[in-house]
Amino acid sequence: MLVCLAFLLSFNSFSQNAQNYTLGPGDKIEIKVFGQPDLDVTALLGNSGKVNYPFLGKVKLAGLNTSQVEQIIIRGLQPDYLVNPNVYAQVTQYRPFYIHGEVNNPGAYPYQPAMTVNQAIALGGGLTERASIDKIYIFKEQTKEQQIRGSLNSQIAAGDTIKIEQRLF
Repeated sequence: MLVCLAFLLSFNSFSQNAQNYTLGPGDKIEIKVFGQPDLDVTALLGNSGKVNYPFLGKVKLAGLNTSQVEQIIIRGLQPDYLVNPNVYAQVTQYRPFYIHGEVNNPGAYPYQPAMTVNQAIALGGGLTERASIDKIYIFKEQTKEQQIRGSLNSQIAAGDTIKIEQRLF
């Protein structure tokens, strides 16, 4: 019973983070309309942040979450094309985050909702011998020039860049 409760709480947290996720270039999204396979679209968002959707043309999805995408598609299809469309949108592939500095394998890695710096370091092959856990900096995707001081428990977002600096000794 306790294990089941813990699973449900962690799933709810994951689901909540996924719902609040803001789409951006590099994300792959899937949109489905129940009973209308011709309206199902899977697309990779390019720099424009738009996808070409049947009947609606180019629809800007960057900056929206999946619930907002569903509402835009529903409003676009009602009432001219479908009476009461049942639309579902989900991110099938998140844009990567980047990690460099004192990690064994710096580079771009797939992002997952609710990811922390510690988890990102694990994907990057762990810290080098010279790494400083006190000198962790996060550059947010929207403000690449501005660095934020981070810790192992800091949450990151898709598109963020993590820099791990050297310690003195």
